[in-house]
Amino acid sequence: MTEQKNTIQTLWRLVPFAKKALPRIFLGMGAAIAAHMFALSIPQYLQNLVNSLVAGGVDALLPAVGLILLLGVAEATFVLLRRWLVLTPGTHVEAYMRNTLFAKLQDLPVAFHDRWPSGQLLSRAVSDLHLIRRWLSFGLVLFVANLLTLVVGLVVLFSFNFWLGLIYLAISLPILIIGFAFEKSYGEVARLSQDQSGDLATRVEQAVHGVRVLKAFGRAGHAARQFSEQAHELRGTELRKARAVANIWLWLILLPEIALGLALLAGVVLVSQGEITVGTLVAFVATAMVLRWPTESLGFLLGMTLEAKTAVTRFFEVIDEPALISDPENPKTITDPKGELEFRNVSFAYPDAPKDQPPLISGLSLKLAPGESVALIGLTGCGKSTLTAVTTRLYEVDSGAVLIDGVDIRDLTRAELRTHIAMAFEDATLFSSSVRDNVLLGNALGSEQDLTQALEIAQAQFVYDLPEGLDTKIGEEGLSLSGGQRQRLALARAVAAKPKILVLDDPLSALDVDTEAMVEDALRHVLTTTTALIVAHRPSTVMLADKVALMQDGKIVAYDTHQNLLRDSEHYRFVISSLDAAEKAREVNL
Repeated sequence: MTEQKNTIQTLWRLVPFAKKALPRIFLGMGAAIAAHMFALSIPQYLQNLVNSLVAGGVDALLPAVGLILLLGVAEATFVLLRRWLVLTPGTHVEAYMRNTLFAKLQDLPVAFHDRWPSGQLLSRAVSDLHLIRRWLSFGLVLFVANLLTLVVGLVVLFSFNFWLGLIYLAISLPILIIGFAFEKSYGEVARLSQDQSGDLATRVEQAVHGVRVLKAFGRAGHAARQFSEQAHELRGTELRKARAVANIWLWLILLPEIALGLALLAGVVLVSQGEITVGTLVAFVATAMVLRWPTESLGFLLGMTLEAKTAVTRFFEVIDEPALISDPENPKTITDPKGELEFRNVSFAYPDAPKDQPPLISGLSLKLAPGESVALIGLTGCGKSTLTAVTTRLYEVDSGAVLIDGVDIRDLTRAELRTHIAMAFEDATLFSSSVRDNVLLGNALGSEQDLTQALEIAQAQFVYDLPEGLDTKIGEEGLSLSGGQRQRLALARAVAAKPKILVLDDPLSALDVDTEAMVEDALRHVLTTTTALIVAHRPSTVMLADKVALMQDGKIVAYDTHQNLLRDSEHYRFVISSLDAAEKAREVNL
């Protein structure tokens, strides 16, 4: 009973999403019930017809046949009406839920996406919502209609003869017990199946995105074996589901057939004793045959309901995820942005980091004046990239504050915050869209001049040589372009946004020396009026900045010009020499 309550409570959560569709769904239920009632009414007329024929009343044959035909046509009409009523609303509910899920995924912080495999999210957005739509349009309507038909049908059976009805009910009653056991076992395996489908989708996505690496290292066979193993596990789970459904179908078919056979045997005895008429026995058998479909359908309808319950649970696992980074209730605005960026005693640790591990950023303070460019350097793992991520609240600081023009960024809406700051990452992500759309992603109202200027600064004029120029559609994640080309487009995207603050996480690492020099020269003109925080992994990038912030163990340990730090800081000289050695090794490899 608890499991059943949980199922009802879980599915009840769909009501807010299905509110507009419910009237037509209820009308569809009504049409389905009406169709069943017409089907149940036919044996009533058969009873009178058979009794009349037995008594020699042949004249009643044609009118009775015509009436039965009319009832059959009415039943078919209501079946068509039910299909018409419920088909469209389910698709609207599915679309609404999918849009809600996508909006939620966009709202959730990066920390959430770090934890969740993309395949699991994809399976929730596609497979699970498809299951929910099918259940609302088909499973729910027929489950309610068929249950009500069974109740009414049993009453009709008892109305023909109490003892015949009792025989049929007593033998069919164990179906309820079998149904409760099926709900518990099938619910568990249905959840496992949907989770394994999500894992398999993740495996496919990773293999497709990493196909170049797999081919380059000759590991395509290894990937295929891993996929095959997971697919085999899913196949085993699906077979368990099939066996569970087959088992309940066995009882759903067998028990009513046994009940009908025994009732028919008892009915013949009652007819021979004159307790009931032949017409009554024929009507009883015909009614039992009408109830055959509602009874047999309970197996797959119950299975569909349990799969829908699992899908709803998986959907709300994402929807219920708290949005730890949200907009303030009373946001502030920066009406005349200057571009001052300040980190004030900032500390941060990743949520999944060990508790005994010190914060990645600890008590860090740094202030960039409007129009000032600062290079952020340090050894690998010191927290440079993480510091850039907290500037746009991709992650939330644990303590301290990040301020723009003296305003805590947590007091701004995220939309406004991200109009003041633009980022370019080392790992440039492009979207399957045109060059124009990718570059103007952060400035949808940007002009052709903004687009052209951003491409010139990023030295991305190669786009004009593409088959359709700026309207050329970039392949998935831009993998049809070279690494350097992707980085230049990502840099152009950041520049085109025209931010007051530009955060660059080593966006030039894939460029050759000559192209990097041209990009840096063009960037100098932009950085005269734009505040810039630049994570540098190459000495040449350091030269681009007005000052350099040296980061060590999550703190800024030195802050000055490049020349002064070379003179005064031993650790800075060590970091620069390691960057220089890495740069020379890279040039040799090129």
